[in-house]
Amino acid sequence: MEVIRSLDAYPVSTAGHAVTIGAYDGVHLGHRAVIREVRRRAADEGLRAAVVTFDRHPAMVVRPESAPLLLTDLEQKLELLASTGVDTTLVVAFDEARAHEDAADFVTEVLVGGLRARLVVVGEDFHFGYQRKGDVALLERMGVDHGFAVEGLELVGPDGRPAPEAARVSSTAIRRALRDGDLGAATAMLGRPHEVRGLVSRGDRRGRELGFPTANVAVPGDILLPADGIYAGWFTRVDGTVHPAAISLGRRPTFYEQAHASLLEAHLLDFDDDLYDEHVRVRFIARLRGEERFDSVEALIIQMTEDCAEARLLLQA
Repeated sequence: MEVIRSLDAYPVSTAGHAVTIGAYDGVHLGHRAVIREVRRRAADEGLRAAVVTFDRHPAMVVRPESAPLLLTDLEQKLELLASTGVDTTLVVAFDEARAHEDAADFVTEVLVGGLRARLVVVGEDFHFGYQRKGDVALLERMGVDHGFAVEGLELVGPDGRPAPEAARVSSTAIRRALRDGDLGAATAMLGRPHEVRGLVSRGDRRGRELGFPTANVAVPGDILLPADGIYAGWFTRVDGTVHPAAISLGRRPTFYEQAHASLLEAHLLDFDDDLYDEHVRVRFIARLRGEERFDSVEALIIQMTEDCAEARLLLQA
C-alpha cells in the first residue's frame, strides 16, 4: 500500500481513483465492507482503490473536551488498512484550518484536484466538512459537475449484512463494548482482538514479589483500554516473538485504596526476562473476571494462580 502524506508530491494516476473517506478508527468490519466495495469497483473500472483518512481523529480538533479515546493509533491504522489490499491511503493533516474548511472545498481540493476521483464510496450516514454539512447528497451533486459517481452503502452488522441501527458495527459501538467489558462483542465487530501498544516501564515490582513478574505497559492516554479486569491475551515483543499472557488491568485495590489511573500489567506465561523499555503489543483475547479486592495477599496469590491456569487453557499455551 502506498501511503501519501502530501498531495503536492503525488503523481496522480491518469486512470483516477475509487475513493472512500473517513476517520477509520479501528478499521473494523464495517470499514472493511466499504473498502471491499471500493476495491471491487476499482478493479471493474480500471481505477486505483484509495482511502482518505486523517492524521488524528477530527473530534480531537473540533471538540477536544469530548473527543473519543482511540481504538488504534495512526501507525496501527495504516497497518490495518494495508491488510485490506487497498492501493493507496492518503493521510490528511487535520488542523484548525481543515476543521473550518467548507465540505465543497474539501471535495474540490482532495477528491477532484488531488486524487482525480471517479467514484466515491461511503456509508449512507457519512458527513464531513465544517459543521458536518457535507453528506452523500452533496457528493452526488458535485459528482455530476466533476465527473465522479457516488455510492452510499447501507451500514452493516458483524455478519457483513445491512443491519438496523442498534445492531450496526461502528467505532462508537466497539468503544462502548470495551468499556462495558464485553470483549466478545468488541472482537466480533473489530474482526480481530483489540490490541494496544506501549512501552514497558518500571513499576513497584510487586508482581515479582508475589511470584508473578509482570511487564508494566504504558499505553498512550488517547488509546482506549478495556474495562478493568483480568484477561487472557497475547504479548508481542519488539523482535516479533509472541507470548501467552495473563493480563491485569486495574487499580490494584488489594494494595491501594486509591489510584489515579488503571495499570496494564502482563504476566508472560513460562517467561522471565528483562523487557524494560521495549515497545510491545498486547492483544486481549478473553476476559476472565472483573477486578477484585482480596482480604489477604495469600488469597490474591491463590486467585492469580487460577487466573494463569485459565489463561493457559484458553490460549492452549
